[in-house]
Amino acid sequence: MTARAFITGLAGLSIAPEERAFLRRERPWGLILFKRNIDTPKQVSDLIGDFRSIAGGDAPVLIDQEGGRVQRLGPPLWPAYPPGAVYGDAYDRDPEAGLAAAKLGARLIAKDLQELGIDVDCLPLADVPAPGADSVIGDRAYGTTPDKVAALAGAVAEGLMEGGVLPVLKHIPGHGRANADSHKALPIVQADRKTLEATDFAAFRPLAHFPMAMTAHVVFTAYDPALPATTSRTMIDRVIRGFIGFDGLLMSDDVSMQALSGSLGERTAAALAAGCDVVLHCNGRLDEMREVAANAPPLAGKAADRAAAALAARRPPNPLDSEKTRTVLSTILQSREPTRGSPNS
Repeated sequence: MTARAFITGLAGLSIAPEERAFLRRERPWGLILFKRNIDTPKQVSDLIGDFRSIAGGDAPVLIDQEGGRVQRLGPPLWPAYPPGAVYGDAYDRDPEAGLAAAKLGARLIAKDLQELGIDVDCLPLADVPAPGADSVIGDRAYGTTPDKVAALAGAVAEGLMEGGVLPVLKHIPGHGRANADSHKALPIVQADRKTLEATDFAAFRPLAHFPMAMTAHVVFTAYDPALPATTSRTMIDRVIRGFIGFDGLLMSDDVSMQALSGSLGERTAAALAAGCDVVLHCNGRLDEMREVAANAPPLAGKAADRAAAALAARRPPNPLDSEKTRTVLSTILQSREPTRGSPNS
């Protein structure tokens, strides 16, 4: 059976009977995990194995494991990782060392994920924060200039890929200028096109080759005065696919977030009609999951091709000496002086 164009969450630590029936019937393309789904390594591995036994062994399993405030796996069973701004600080002291640190940190994250069977991380961010913006991005960002953000995001993606984990570029075409947290309200950005193309959108252009990206629930009035990028055909065609040049699998941010309006079914249909290839639904509420599934058709055409290409980009992890890697990473991040000659891989 062909997978449908949505990624689902689950309610708890194991798959409930009603969820099992839902997964068998609706065949989501993938699963995303949150803290409510995580207890021990064995429990997580068992949950993932159970999901794939229903949805298919090739089905991707996603997580938001950035470090800092956004880290679904954490102490005491998994390491804590720094937020993106810490790599940005290291980059300011020594760009080569900062890029090395970003790549090494992502490589370690990938090892944690791979050991559990998680093969997609919703990372890196290419958002470029602007003065006065909402703090929802804040220290999650690598910096405040597009060149620096793109360079560090690229290094993070390399680290994930070397560890056998697919990166998801977010939040395309940019959440850094947003004046609200899109979990709670609809952000409206009124910057002109020239400014956006030189800053927010510019950080994403060097990363357009990524296999997957996640949209921003943000209105950019210079292009579409009413609709956020997730549900705007104009934004997806002219900016994401056009100016930025992204041609990978485009997934929505969580359609249950309050930035979007209408029923869950209407949000799902609108995102897919605008040009998203798959929609993401995270909260694990079965009534909402059913509504999303009812409005998400089987993957077909270009969306199916992009989904297949994304999964084909997965590769086995390269060998890693975790202890040595953590030592090198710690040395770079703790240094207060330029560290010329630091490893870049």
